[in-house]
Amino acid sequence: MNLHRYGRLLVAAVALVVAAACSSPATEAPATQATGAEKLKIALSNSFIGNQWRVEMENVFKAACAMPPYVDQVDCSVYNAGNDVSTQSRQISNLISQGVDGIVINAASTSGLNGVVQQACDRGIVVVSFDNTVDAACGLTVNTDQVKFGQQLAQFLVDQLKGQGKVIMVTGVAGTGADNDRNKGAKEVFAANPGIEVVATYSGMWDSATAQRATSGQLPSLPEIDGVWVSGGTDGVIKAFSAAKRPMPVFAGEAENGFRKYMAGILTPKVNGMSIGQPPFLSVIALELARGVIKNEHPKQSVTIPFPVVTSETLVPGETVFPDLPDSFFADFTDSGPNATVILCQEAATDGTPCPGKTLDVNFGQR
Repeated sequence: MNLHRYGRLLVAAVALVVAAACSSPATEAPATQATGAEKLKIALSNSFIGNQWRVEMENVFKAACAMPPYVDQVDCSVYNAGNDVSTQSRQISNLISQGVDGIVINAASTSGLNGVVQQACDRGIVVVSFDNTVDAACGLTVNTDQVKFGQQLAQFLVDQLKGQGKVIMVTGVAGTGADNDRNKGAKEVFAANPGIEVVATYSGMWDSATAQRATSGQLPSLPEIDGVWVSGGTDGVIKAFSAAKRPMPVFAGEAENGFRKYMAGILTPKVNGMSIGQPPFLSVIALELARGVIKNEHPKQSVTIPFPVVTSETLVPGETVFPDLPDSFFADFTDSGPNATVILCQEAATDGTPCPGKTLDVNFGQR
């Protein structure tokens, strides 16, 4: 289970999502079709397109396919399965019959696609799953470490508070793997720092409006809070503190554009914070891994990438926070810094169009 399959369904669909989902649930459409028999055929098999994160994920895949080196080497296509395992399995089976070279998958089920994935592997097709990955041992995976998500944000709070202070935890959707892992990582760090007291833990359901309501209900019974750890919906928690006229604590949260606007001072009150998140560009990393393995340019092994990270001091408007885009937009569609995993332009995420004059460099190295 993963937050982007479940938690993001709580976010109201924006017009872009509606437009992308107007076709049948089992959409089978080309991305950036390129001609030429020498090109590799790599398809994106996505379980569903029903939220903003998924729209950005597909858009950056399409943009990458239209940029060098992929536009010259790869014939890309995109398939959406309406969150139906049997439909996604059928689509992958059709891709096998078409003789594609690689399939990158955001899966509707961790185990439900294992049979058809094994069939693809048996035909020599390179299979890379990401975000919601598959269990099939023959496939490769591209993902982040959700335990480290919890640890990284918690350690930021510990460091900012110099090991002393009262903290609240705003968790995600209970029972999901990502929520369990993020909470586990945070609790490990807080337990190792006895000067940090977690005075409240409650769910924000990975949704800004829900997190705002839940926080508003909690604040009257809470003492002054020094730090807030948020699994998702961070800007909603800030709004609750502001409405209650409470002193603004240090925030460690997700990659919502709204949160980053507060961190940058684009929205007031300005907050001190760290923002990381599950990046939509996982689809681009999966594309590069598939391409590189097929061409014997990358080892045939799975990849775990670091989270794109920004703090209040390192945000750059137009690069890692976007003043003109909605608060619900996921600003981590691109990375930043000298060791960035991949850097993309705004248009790649909003429209699926290539970044002008740019060759896309993908860096698997750890920071």
